[in-house]
Amino acid sequence: MKTQIKRRAEELLKKLTLDEKIGMIHGAQLFQTAGVPRLGIPPLKMSDGPMGVRQEFEPDRWNAIGHSDDYVTYLPCNSALAATWNRTLAYEMGSVLGEEARGRGKDVILGPGVNIKRSPLCGRNFEYFSEDPYLTKEMAVPYIQGVQLWDVAACVKHFAANNQETGRLWVDVEIDEQVLRDIYLPAFYEAVTKGGAYTIMGAYNKLYGEHCCQSDFLLHKILREEWGYDGVVISDWGGVHDTNQAALSQLDIEMSVTYDFDDYFLADPLKKKIQAGEVSETAIDEKVLRILILMMRLHMLNGERKTGAYNTPGHRNKALEVARESVVLLKNDKNRLPLKKEELKSVLLVGENAECLHAGGGGSAEIKALYEISPLMGLKSHLGGNVTLGYAQGYCREEKMEEGQVNWQETSLKDSGAPETLSAIQNDKLEMKRKELRLEAVRLAKEYETVIYIGGLNHDFDCEGLDREDMKLPYEQDTLIKELLAAKSDTIVVMIGGSPVEMETWIHQAHTVLWGWYGGMEGGNALAEVLLGEVNPSGKLPETFYKSHKNCSAYALGELVGDKKVVYKEGKYVGYRYLDQYLIEPRFCFGHGLSYTNFEYRNLEIDRREDLVLCLVKNTGHVAGGEIIQVYKRSEKNEDSLYKELIGFEKIFLERGEERQVTLHIQEEMENGCEILVGSSSRDIRLTGSIHMV
Repeated sequence: MKTQIKRRAEELLKKLTLDEKIGMIHGAQLFQTAGVPRLGIPPLKMSDGPMGVRQEFEPDRWNAIGHSDDYVTYLPCNSALAATWNRTLAYEMGSVLGEEARGRGKDVILGPGVNIKRSPLCGRNFEYFSEDPYLTKEMAVPYIQGVQLWDVAACVKHFAANNQETGRLWVDVEIDEQVLRDIYLPAFYEAVTKGGAYTIMGAYNKLYGEHCCQSDFLLHKILREEWGYDGVVISDWGGVHDTNQAALSQLDIEMSVTYDFDDYFLADPLKKKIQAGEVSETAIDEKVLRILILMMRLHMLNGERKTGAYNTPGHRNKALEVARESVVLLKNDKNRLPLKKEELKSVLLVGENAECLHAGGGGSAEIKALYEISPLMGLKSHLGGNVTLGYAQGYCREEKMEEGQVNWQETSLKDSGAPETLSAIQNDKLEMKRKELRLEAVRLAKEYETVIYIGGLNHDFDCEGLDREDMKLPYEQDTLIKELLAAKSDTIVVMIGGSPVEMETWIHQAHTVLWGWYGGMEGGNALAEVLLGEVNPSGKLPETFYKSHKNCSAYALGELVGDKKVVYKEGKYVGYRYLDQYLIEPRFCFGHGLSYTNFEYRNLEIDRREDLVLCLVKNTGHVAGGEIIQVYKRSEKNEDSLYKELIGFEKIFLERGEERQVTLHIQEEMENGCEILVGSSSRDIRLTGSIHMV
């Protein structure tokens, strides 16, 4: 089949003029290339899409068209999906995205993002899966396969070492090559080999002095030669910087954010170089050939293509299912959860995130959602009219203070050239407003039987183009939470966000803490179901929740961010690997997540010949629940006595009292002398065994 497709593509290539070829390898609009109508070759249409298919823009302006036909299913973020540790859900969520993209007439959906979460401060972490390469690839592969089921190409991104937003267009990453291959490249490798991703997107940053979108090392040596990749390489929007380098590299399509399409590096400038004999036309023939093969794989040229659909009831149900399994119960010391619905009389929700809708933010991840259920709406609809449900905002964002008109004194100050004084007045007003909101929330908390705080982050912080300065909660939330806990010691704390936050000022007073991510259009319903015990939480952290960003290896050992160069001095010690080796306590460890029931592990067996790890797991509690069995390897040959790495996991659901043998297929080498650790998290190891050759 491959040979037949390639032969047909080669025949079509011979019929193309130079101008037609040039039109196919660069953006002719913001999200599509030029087609060749006389030969029946359509344009290649793309869309952003980590959490759904993005709204339609004008062809040559970043202005939303604004019609009613581009509302879509808003899916949970990739961090939420990773927290399910559920490969089947990854496939099904990918399928939803693929079907919706095809239903909207798209050919390429720009996702998933598989960059490793090197630091908790990266603004795009919510788009990525994990700090761990194994978990990342195990979730990304079925996701990609689900997308491409619908004659839509997944575009795995950002290749590679794109782990910060600061200075992202020019920062040069310096990293040991073996570390690059062991930590930062495995998910890309699996995505294009096992996952079969039809396209891949280059990163903005440099690696070893080369811009990734035109890098000979990344695109030629590794991607094409070592991995044998024959798919299409697309630049990030504005990631190309030189005509010669791009033309001679293995990049296939240049996209950008500007409207001067004919002036792109692979447009008229390349045509002139070819006509002048500076660049051979055969250089672009390879690019066009791969694009034609892609179109044939997607059935774009034969009229036998799947139609897709969007906003179906099944898609909305799948978004809810993913959201349910993504919620992580971090702490439940006094078994405050689940709440008993029949016993509730009055419930107060405190915090702007109880009302905040997140679909429209985050940069290119923004979604024009058909709807979004807030936590307030989710709880209200689940509790019904017999429970008094109150709401107190508790805190506010800066921009909300700027919507009103300033008074004449402030205007006079502004006109008289005193911006610092004006800013001070605005800051004072903001401080006063927050204090008023805080006092009102604490006063109301004393009047209600049950208080639930819903705060965390939003897309002012989890956002493309910027990194956080630290892990602290914004908007003076720490003060508010402490005062709520002082007034109502059993306050339930719920955090929503795409990256961990610092909790040290109040975590020891809080008995109950829940993490909710950006849960998509049904996130509020999923959260309500978990709080009320209709769903037993089964999510586990796909990343370490540090006590402070200073406990992250990128800060402690390496260079956290850099505008011109960033050196990954921490090497392989990323996330839990670093904390384990250096005996540093996390706030919540990698793989952590509690349940409303308990699980017992026993009878570890290791089948070295078949690469299997087996154990018995029993639900010893009173309700049905899901558990994620995690397998780690610690090598005897490794000089790092405490260093371990995830090599397997399986998610199971057990009725109360049910026991099952779990079989885990291990892909990594279990060499002689290595130790196998099986547990409920990276720091809750229940069973251990060693590999000994006979």
